[in-house]
Amino acid sequence: MIPPLRIGLFGIGLAEYWPQFPGLEQRLLDYLAKVRTRLATYGSEIVELGLVDTTDKAFSAGSRCRREEVDILFLYVTTYALSGTVLPVVQRAGVPVIVLNLAPKPAIDYACFNALGNRTIITGEWLAYCAACPVPEIANVFRRAGIPFHQVTGVLENDPVGWTEIEGWVEAATVAKTLSLNRMGCMGHYYGGMLDIYTDTTLQLATFGGHFELIEVDELAALRRQVPQAAIEARVTEFREVFDVQPDCTEDELRRAARTSVALDWLVAKYKLGSIAYYYKGVGSAENLDTMSSVILGNSLLTARHIPVAGEYEIKNAQAMKILDGFGVGGSFTEFYALDFTDDVVLMGHDGPGHSAIAEGRPKVKPLEVYHGKVGHGLSIEMSVRHGPVTLLSVIESAAGLALLIAEGESVAGPILEIGNTNSRYRFSPGVRQFVEAWNAKGPAHHCAVGAGHIAGKLHKLGALLRLPVHQIC
Repeated sequence: MIPPLRIGLFGIGLAEYWPQFPGLEQRLLDYLAKVRTRLATYGSEIVELGLVDTTDKAFSAGSRCRREEVDILFLYVTTYALSGTVLPVVQRAGVPVIVLNLAPKPAIDYACFNALGNRTIITGEWLAYCAACPVPEIANVFRRAGIPFHQVTGVLENDPVGWTEIEGWVEAATVAKTLSLNRMGCMGHYYGGMLDIYTDTTLQLATFGGHFELIEVDELAALRRQVPQAAIEARVTEFREVFDVQPDCTEDELRRAARTSVALDWLVAKYKLGSIAYYYKGVGSAENLDTMSSVILGNSLLTARHIPVAGEYEIKNAQAMKILDGFGVGGSFTEFYALDFTDDVVLMGHDGPGHSAIAEGRPKVKPLEVYHGKVGHGLSIEMSVRHGPVTLLSVIESAAGLALLIAEGESVAGPILEIGNTNSRYRFSPGVRQFVEAWNAKGPAHHCAVGAGHIAGKLHKLGALLRLPVHQIC
């Protein structure tokens, strides 16, 4: 279980103002309370650091960020403040910072403001609105200190655009934390010669965090021997509830897949896995072949339970699937199948597990006599991704390092290839020709992940938090 995101929240001000302008400090504290209340609705834990208006408070707030292990800082600029009271907080916290430049109202009531008469009162009123004033100063100091920062400019209340941006940063930070604590099970080995999917696992951990648990297929095979018959029958019942099991699926094949599915659950629990990449020939070991040719249904259930599973040992794509799952849009394993120039769509899918939570209808279970390019036979999943907006995501790797490649499109109705694999028809705004060439030009692996919904903006935020380049095709 990944713990909730811990947000460090602080406002800033200038202590010299408080005796000069009675009521100003409390007014700004009230603004800060509104931000705290709104942030709390996103399911995060808020570490409120108060109104930092002196250097002493800045150092204290920074130290508290360390003690309480905040994941991200929200700096709410309430009025003019010295950058010297900001830098120590951010430096000591050492986490990404979002600068909230939120005006208390859309505009000052100029007539009321100018009618106040007393210039001291007028100045105090103005200071309650001058959040934009110190932002350039803060930005200048951050740049000179080499501190990345991000901004949201808007209005404190009744501003759906601004608060959608803020919520997006919270979601992106939550996904970044999920990745940093994720344990990925890597079971088996690469598909020999599939060079594009090979990855630098140290670079993966340096970029995303987490841990790779290297798992022998023999261990899963050994666990299968221990699965009781009652658990097998219960899992077959679950298969029939979740999937549309086709009439030509035999009971023996369903029980074989059920046995493996239960063993997979045990394996996940043992190593506390949050995702899996797998592939294994199984040649020379009948038990291992039996195990690996019966994993598809169990892996599909795991994927729908927020433990995405990528075949062909595609670690990069298991990361992409985990990212999409973290944003709540699914994340199903896919690749290019064919191009339909008549309907201007790209056919995409893959053999192996599918994500039932984003399926158009119930996924079908079909028996396959041959797993193309692989050994063995068994049951497979056939499904289309739910019709509507989709986002493709690839974690690409080059000599320059890792990057995110994204595209927004639509899953559309129409005929699919009924071959017992996941299958969908996708339409992209540039059209088939331009989309495919633009996508391939970035050098992705031939696999990618697909999620139901348009979340490019959130993926850009995640890239910014992880300091990853993000390339968007459409």
